[in-house]
Amino acid sequence: MTAGSALVGAMAADGWQQARAAVVDWWRRRRPDAADEVGSELATLRTQVLGAREQSDEDTEQALAGTWRLRLQQLLNEDPALAGELRRLLDEHLTPALSDDEQAAQGRPVIMKAAAHDSSRVFMAGRDQHITGS
Repeated sequence: MTAGSALVGAMAADGWQQARAAVVDWWRRRRPDAADEVGSELATLRTQVLGAREQSDEDTEQALAGTWRLRLQQLLNEDPALAGELRRLLDEHLTPALSDDEQAAQGRPVIMKAAAHDSSRVFMAGRDQHITGS
């Protein structure tokens, strides 16, 4: 599901051409007969995403992401072995094309370890942290 959201988010990013090429190449290796059609659909989808962002229309952008989440999920349902390859596409091409805020929103796991000794305190946060009081 993350891949569909990242795909739509990457469309508005500076690195979209590289991400698009990676998606079309990935698709060509999996479904060669549909790769050209997917490339055209991505060009149309990018126009829609940019228009939605220009109008601050989050509902449309979420609907477009949902369409691609569903499409990728159907592909995985047909061939579950593609999950690892889709994860690589996400990690190597789509997520790096996103803005820092969008990368954070992807819900990437954060692993933190700390040890407090004696009277010390440890404050850790994966994002914003607000400490009040003493």
